[in-house]
Amino acid sequence: MLLFPAIDLKDGQCVRLLKGEMDQATVFNDSPADQAMKFAAAGCAWLHLVDLNGAFAGKPVNAAAVEAILAAVDIPVQLGGGIRDLKTIESWISRGLKRVILGTIALRSPEIVMEAAREFPGHIAVGIDARAGQVAVEGWAETSDISALDLGRRFEDAGISAIIYTDIDRDGMMEGVNIAATIDLARALTIPVIASGGLSSLDDLRALKMAAAQANVKLEGAISGRALYDGRLDIAAALALLAEEGNA
Repeated sequence: MLLFPAIDLKDGQCVRLLKGEMDQATVFNDSPADQAMKFAAAGCAWLHLVDLNGAFAGKPVNAAAVEAILAAVDIPVQLGGGIRDLKTIESWISRGLKRVILGTIALRSPEIVMEAAREFPGHIAVGIDARAGQVAVEGWAETSDISALDLGRRFEDAGISAIIYTDIDRDGMMEGVNIAATIDLARALTIPVIASGGLSSLDDLRALKMAAAQANVKLEGAISGRALYDGRLDIAAALALLAEEGNA
């Protein structure tokens, strides 16, 4: 399993939200590039970025901050938020982004996601953000009547590199990952799953890892944001725990 440190971008700053509410933002760093370098220096192998303004606007808004991060670090970066068409996908990949995360269009226009996966193999992920098990889109402002599992199944055999599953009700709340829902999704799909939302401690990470082993499913990794920023989750300890996976 990999640890994906989260850098959520709002108005050019690195922030964290509570349950996706834009008016509940805490600024952790005025320089997202500086934060990216800190995560890379700590040994993290990936970065997870979200353009929060872009998710609501339906188009990239924090492009300058993303480009600064790409210029500052050599580790692979994945980005979601406001990416709604093939032109934008191609633009980001050409600028060095390793993986584009598609959320709203995965629900609204799945054919674009499938075409992107064919055009850019290995570079397309689907973000499934759920509130009470139902997919939420448009920056989590709208909740659909489609379940997370049903949406995930639509992309089996489409060439998607990963599914990022976020439990919105736990995001930023420091209450632990929704392990049951995450494992159920990973068990039902062949697409690698990345857990997101609520990871708050080394115990949470250990419990997630153990649950995956017991269910005989492989999670690609877990995303953590607020817990890393306020020190509840020590990066070195988390990376050491995940590195022991083969011996668990």
